[in-house]
Amino acid sequence: MTRDWDYPLAGLWLVAVTIGLVMVASASYPRGAADGDPAHYVIRHGAYLLVGAVALGVCATLPLRMWLKLHRPLLIVVVALALLVLIPGIGHMANGSRRWIGFGGFSIQAAELAKFAVVVYLAGYLARNEASLATDTLALVRPLALVGALCALLLLEPDFGSVVVLAGVTGGVLFLAGARLRHFALIVLVAALLLAVLSVVQPYRLQRLVTFLDPWAVAYTSGYQLTQALIAFGRGNLFGLGLGEGIQKLLYLPEAHNDFIFAVIAEELGLVGAMLVFGVLIALVLRTFRIGGQALADGRRFAGYVAYGAGMLLGIQCIINVGVNTGTLPTKGLTLPFVSYGGNSIIVCCALIGLVLRVQLEHGRMR
Repeated sequence: MTRDWDYPLAGLWLVAVTIGLVMVASASYPRGAADGDPAHYVIRHGAYLLVGAVALGVCATLPLRMWLKLHRPLLIVVVALALLVLIPGIGHMANGSRRWIGFGGFSIQAAELAKFAVVVYLAGYLARNEASLATDTLALVRPLALVGALCALLLLEPDFGSVVVLAGVTGGVLFLAGARLRHFALIVLVAALLLAVLSVVQPYRLQRLVTFLDPWAVAYTSGYQLTQALIAFGRGNLFGLGLGEGIQKLLYLPEAHNDFIFAVIAEELGLVGAMLVFGVLIALVLRTFRIGGQALADGRRFAGYVAYGAGMLLGIQCIINVGVNTGTLPTKGLTLPFVSYGGNSIIVCCALIGLVLRVQLEHGRMR
């Protein structure tokens, strides 16, 4: 029988989401109990996983040529959603940010859908314009302008973390496609300067940078999240306190089941367990790169850049989340792919894996 499906990638995805379900159950129990329903978050997370599995199946089933046709309309739809979320009465405000559009018991997060749309859009654009990328400056500027406009809308929510991820993916894919080094370096410099200005001009961003440099000096105010995460790492030592035995999740560590779930993993499973979990995620990312490289070698430009874009997005988000949890990067509100609680994030990440599985499936059918 022809081996069409990439079973290693599917297996790594299954391991990652299983770890996520177990750790969300452990990390969210105290928060759920405080709200009167200990199983609330894990049940919702399980429901999100089911929807994510459906999204993966749909994306793995639909032919890539359909996404190639839709790459521009998809970006337009996401830009429209990013505009709608900023309108009072439509966009839902929580924790000082307006990022969600509510639909009954579920909400749509424009920034998460933007990640999927940008990966597909960049792949479609490069499939059409890769040859002119190294010689025509406008060929490089056009996608940057469109993604930049989307990022500007996300900054108004504000969602600085997602903008950093999208900027990293856009730059990485364009560089991989052959953008000239001097043009690429200039764009990176301009983007870095803009992000630096935003970090300094907006007081709360500047405070995050100050907190990052010395969180213990403000351990009970702006440095509270980070210091509690670092305490979790210290408690965990090499092999952890044991699954379910963590202390920091007992309402000491904010967002223990979400942005800071890696700290809970480190406390309960230890440094060894945390590194194994991180290793699974990195292995998954590297597998997507392998599939992308194979597609490019076959001359399937759209398929190759879809796989590389998906891998870069997941990899950058993993590195940022772990960096935030360990205090090596300033605090940002980004989930750990496949592991953290969160409906939109888990569904989009699963959909991206579905696209990559489709890339490999179409390669198998070519043989």
